Amino acid sequence: MKGESFLSFPKLRGWRLCRRGRWRALKSQILAASLTCTVLFVYACTQDLLQSPMHFSLLWGTSSQPTQVTLLIWYEPFGKRRRLGDCHVLFNVTGCHLTTNRSLYQESDAILFHHRDIGDFGDFPFEKRLPSQKWIWMNFESPSHSPWLSSLGGIFNWTMSYRVDSDVFVPYGYLFSRKRSKIIIPRKKNLVAWVISNWNEDHERVQYYNQLREYIDIDIFGRYGMDLKQDNIVKTVSEYKFYLAFENSLHTDYITEKLWRNAFKSSAVPIVMGPSRYNYEMFIPRNSFIHVDDFSSPRKLAMYLKFLDKNMHMYRRYFTWKKRYDVHVTSFWDEHYCTACETIKAAGSQHRTMTDLAGWFES
Repeated sequence: MKGESFLSFPKLRGWRLCRRGRWRALKSQILAASLTCTVLFVYACTQDLLQSPMHFSLLWGTSSQPTQVTLLIWYEPFGKRRRLGDCHVLFNVTGCHLTTNRSLYQESDAILFHHRDIGDFGDFPFEKRLPSQKWIWMNFESPSHSPWLSSLGGIFNWTMSYRVDSDVFVPYGYLFSRKRSKIIIPRKKNLVAWVISNWNEDHERVQYYNQLREYIDIDIFGRYGMDLKQDNIVKTVSEYKFYLAFENSLHTDYITEKLWRNAFKSSAVPIVMGPSRYNYEMFIPRNSFIHVDDFSSPRKLAMYLKFLDKNMHMYRRYFTWKKRYDVHVTSFWDEHYCTACETIKAAGSQHRTMTDLAGWFES
């Protein structure tokens, strides 16, 4: 495990989640701890769990763990064929056999279905479905971009997504502990950047940008703006003090690479639009970002950014987190597959069915 993640600090964070009824999140977070370091909310709800964070029987019962499991990826995401990674080599996860070979269906402990590739239920192997086999629904798009949800109730046993209350939780990124004696920030020549590939005037983020740009200069990159420096987002944004980490839709826990890679990896202060500030603070320190909801208008936000531009001491306070943490950006798709495989091993024979997938995911 690379280090302790931000999400386990302080104990109050986990307690808040438990009070919100999201106890199920603990299952996958703890099971995947050795892979992703997201030992989320281990301090939550019980000191026994804190003292024995890998005590799986508290969550899944006392089922014995298999030494080898086979995970069949039914659809390769977005129809793109790729070579599957070795979980042991990549993440030190043993006993995981990943395959896309459907002829191994009867031998597979679990089947992984990527939501965006589900188009024809006749393609599902219902007739040969094994009672002990786990069908896992995997989706990393927001509910706004996830059609057919209402027709999928009662089909899948587990959920796998960016939501912390998924059975298999894999965030787009996370902070892990790494102490430094000195914070190094790249030299900043410019003020505000935004990289966007999906421009829609009806989107809240575009409407907010159109108001904000009236009061402050914003450089646009991507399909509707300038070319990236060396075709590299991090190299481009590193020259800017602030980055508009605006999500394409606003949903619980939907915090994507726009924050983790585009802003944090570039050492630019993220100006976020997505879920609430409260939701962001479950993942990152409260003084590491600026939320648009902190200001009554885009004009007030622009005034604050100009103030920080002239006050280096105040600006640098947004990077205090770098003294204790570093950023991990989740890699698609090997990390997801290996996390699922490790969870299957830990869960043993435990079984259930997700009866209302749409009701849960859209909540």
